[in-house]
Amino acid sequence: MKIATIIVRVLIGLLFLFASISFFFHLMPAEPATNDDFKAFNTGLMASTYLMPLAKSIELLCGIAFVTGRYVTLANILILPITVNILFINYFLTPDGLPLAGLLFIGNLFLIYRYWDNYKSVFTA
Repeated sequence: MKIATIIVRVLIGLLFLFASISFFFHLMPAEPATNDDFKAFNTGLMASTYLMPLAKSIELLCGIAFVTGRYVTLANILILPITVNILFINYFLTPDGLPLAGLLFIGNLFLIYRYWDNYKSVFTA
């Protein structure tokens, strides 16, 4: 189970590193809007000017934490809202990416499960 944890942690970390680095350095071309709802949503995200850089910065920090294996407990909590939003965006707006988004979300839940002993103190009264 320890090897599976390391594999999942590193794969998720590399995925977040790739997504954030390609965003900041404009390595990937912009995705074509698949429908009008996604186009409107994406336009709103870009119009806010701070939301995407904030999300990608958190992805970068959490990706580094996952790959190095340090502060994984904190990275799991920080990245959970982003993975939930990735899952919902893909479910409601672009179902083509739903398998990858689902695997990302399940991987995040798996890491939270594996590091659950570190979270126990948060839930004690």
